[in-house]
Amino acid sequence: MADYLISGGTGYVPDDGMTASQLFGTGEGLTYNDFLILPGFIDFTAEEVDLTSAMTRKIQLKAPLVSSPMDTVSESDMAIAMALTGGIGIIHNNCTPEFQANEVRKVKKYEQGFIMDPIVLSPEHTVGDVFEMKRKHGFSGIPITENGKLGGKLLGIVTSRDIDFMNMDHHHIKLRDVMTPFEDLVVGHAGVSLKEANETLQRSKKGKLPIVNENDELVSLIARTDLKKNRDYPLASKDSKKQLLCGAASGTREEDKYRVELLVQAGVDLVVLDSSQGNSIYQINMIRYLKQKYPELQVIGGNVVTAAQAKNLIDAGVDGLRVGMGSGSICITQEVVVPHGEPSPRQPATVVSGRALMAVGRPQGTAVYKVAEYARRFGVPVIADGGISTVGHITKALALGASTVMMGSLLAGTSEAPGEYFFQDGVRLKKYRGMGSLEAMEKGKASQNRYFSESDKLKVAQGVTGSIQDKGSVHKFVPYLIAGIQHGCQDIGAKSLSSLRAMMYSGDVKFQKRTTSAQMEGGVHGLHSYEKRLY
Repeated sequence: MADYLISGGTGYVPDDGMTASQLFGTGEGLTYNDFLILPGFIDFTAEEVDLTSAMTRKIQLKAPLVSSPMDTVSESDMAIAMALTGGIGIIHNNCTPEFQANEVRKVKKYEQGFIMDPIVLSPEHTVGDVFEMKRKHGFSGIPITENGKLGGKLLGIVTSRDIDFMNMDHHHIKLRDVMTPFEDLVVGHAGVSLKEANETLQRSKKGKLPIVNENDELVSLIARTDLKKNRDYPLASKDSKKQLLCGAASGTREEDKYRVELLVQAGVDLVVLDSSQGNSIYQINMIRYLKQKYPELQVIGGNVVTAAQAKNLIDAGVDGLRVGMGSGSICITQEVVVPHGEPSPRQPATVVSGRALMAVGRPQGTAVYKVAEYARRFGVPVIADGGISTVGHITKALALGASTVMMGSLLAGTSEAPGEYFFQDGVRLKKYRGMGSLEAMEKGKASQNRYFSESDKLKVAQGVTGSIQDKGSVHKFVPYLIAGIQHGCQDIGAKSLSSLRAMMYSGDVKFQKRTTSAQMEGGVHGLHSYEKRLY
């Protein structure tokens, strides 16, 4: 047997696998399941992998994970959980502008350093006003000043301990009769550092630390709960004011300018222009308007799947691009099956909802690589949106040049997603629907605008309604995703996401196409039965 072996040492290493440019240069459209990444050399632990990545030109995340702006995925609970675990949530816009802005406000008020705009009441307000503030904002520790405004003389504070045992019969009582008076408060003085203020709060064992000036006028506030959150969530995504980062979706119509105005007032960090096909004059004009009126606001354009589409939005001034068209699990934009016959009184339009006539889109793997390769030349990060059903798909998207990954179905079954759980055949489920489904279009005009259908007499569905199995809490699920990405990068030999992209573009990361048989082999097979627990 030795006679058939090639001798001469180990200096010879055959060229193996394909570079990304070779893989996607054949003209074929590839999805995440159509290829694998070949392993590299490991000289570090998985925990050492740095997942810091750009969301936009100016915003970075410690985990490259984004929740999709869908009405069965992202409201304030999801956005808070995503930001605490290192990602970011995008509040959907299939609702009134006022509701959406209030959801953003809940996120921004959730965790802060110095709270520079705290809710303040006067002694003449009532216990009922405090309960209303708690209902709206989720907390009841409210400073009381002479004039009920920030900058007024601090007279006391009302906390949950002051009103815990009060009911509707006590709602008329004035706050001056229930508040903890100024003499009993521990306060900090203007000019104190955040570290010193936190130490004072820890020593005092109080829930809130009002910060006052030399005239005892309220200038800011610090909350004890924020100290605990800082300890428990070291990866949390925060802005310069130590508030959680939050994004929100908006359409591109004239009335959406009012929506964005409310979102900016609520403190939103970025706006995602939500359109199934982003290469339109409506979006280009909206980008130019927003960048001129709100120069500090980060604007993400999309969706796009080609470099030509991306060019127009980059020229208009976008800070990030959302890539994907028809690749989501509930999206039928790419489908080409023609429905049987025309709608009629006996066969209404809803019968057509399982099919679409667009036949437009692009396989997601190819779309992400092509757009990211072009956009990187202009410093514009790319969000891979759609086609993500496993942590392996996330790793593949990042290896193709995406800076972050947007998830819909992967998060829809979590406890933080909007909606109630229900049981079907003994399985705990939550509803999940595409924003192009007839059900979503009927709920809100924003969903119609997204698919340019607001003036159509007959609504043609580009999505479906379904259900997702219970996944538990985001606070357990996202750490599993983060660990999976880190292990994937370790196997590839990339110690950070920036080095992963650099290795891909230099040709050091190699890929392998998969046949149908190889895909079957790569999954669980040959077993009579099995239990699949991910974490």
